[in-house]
Amino acid sequence: MKIEYAPEHDIVNIEFLEGVQIDESVEEDGIIFDYSKDKKLVSVEVLDAKKRIGKKPLDKIDFSVMKDKVIAV
Repeated sequence: MKIEYAPEHDIVNIEFLEGVQIDESVEEDGIIFDYSKDKKLVSVEVLDAKKRIGKKPLDKIDFSVMKDKVIAV
């Protein structure tokens, strides 16, 4: 996963699948969802990020990783 902020365009891009071609993009209220041909979510773009997230969009990112525990019975 890669998270980028482009200050010149005020866009935050969250890429889930690297190198996968985008087949379809759907915009909902200033957020663009990009899908592959097999309908997997490739990336999410947040337009006007400063308005939606705050003046420093990358400061809002929590880099902690949480994994579910599996308990064998």
